[in-house]
Amino acid sequence: MNALPLWAEIVVGVLALASGMFALLGALGMTRLRTFFQRMHPTALVSTAAAWCVSLACVVYFSVTEGRLSLSYWLIVVMLAITVPITTTLLARAALFRTRQENMPGVPPPLHTEHTDFGAPH
Repeated sequence: MNALPLWAEIVVGVLALASGMFALLGALGMTRLRTFFQRMHPTALVSTAAAWCVSLACVVYFSVTEGRLSLSYWLIVVMLAITVPITTTLLARAALFRTRQENMPGVPPPLHTEHTDFGAPH
């Protein structure tokens, strides 16, 4: 097993520590913020940053140890970039629907006040 050069150890270590700090910030945000909607955006940002740091650390580590550019770990970030916004939007819509059903104060009204069938004549 080949030892990593010092510069690679430092880069991988800094990225791993940064990822851990981002994950810790996300966990603190989950405990500090009160509502579901407040928790969604900041925690999603820091967890995405943590995933970027870990993936970049993996790319650096395996590229140095294998002696060639290893970008397969970058697929994690690409998949997160595709799936996280979709999941976040669906969760927010479900939470908004649920709070409207409970008639909680401060909830914005729906854009359409009447029910319409798509494709049916009005």
